[in-house]
Amino acid sequence: MNIVLVEPEIPQNAGNIVRTCSATGCNLYLVRPLGFELSDKHYKRAGLDYHDFANVKIVDSFEKIYEANKDKQFFFASTKSKKTYADVTYSDDCFIVFGKESFGLRESLLKQHYDDCIRIPMLENRRSLNLSNSVAIIVYEALRQQNFKNLQTSGELTGRID
Repeated sequence: MNIVLVEPEIPQNAGNIVRTCSATGCNLYLVRPLGFELSDKHYKRAGLDYHDFANVKIVDSFEKIYEANKDKQFFFASTKSKKTYADVTYSDDCFIVFGKESFGLRESLLKQHYDDCIRIPMLENRRSLNLSNSVAIIVYEALRQQNFKNLQTSGELTGRID
């Protein structure tokens, strides 16, 4: 699965998403311009030691990703969609696209792909959820639909529990 962050602004969010992608095997695309440097201590700290295990690609435009993967399934996260993230079926090589924290995705992009837009339900008069939380919610729904393919789904207790 592929996660695309278009012009992310907050290094801590991007670092948390690196960690989520590392833990789930998702590829992460960061689309320039970025609101931080990749050397930013907050980005590094939020991703902990997961940066070495994550497949992160930096690209100059969303259009480059889309053109190279036209045959793939794309979903666009937006508060402006009628469909929720649970209303769709995710392929294991789909792309889930998120916009920047302050604005989301460009309206022209959303209009162009309106049938592929998804949202996370929430109370009225709320702008949006945190970007890294939104990514995690949608990624884990997609993985649940795939029966958590290639992920460890049970653990063993190692130690005493009282």
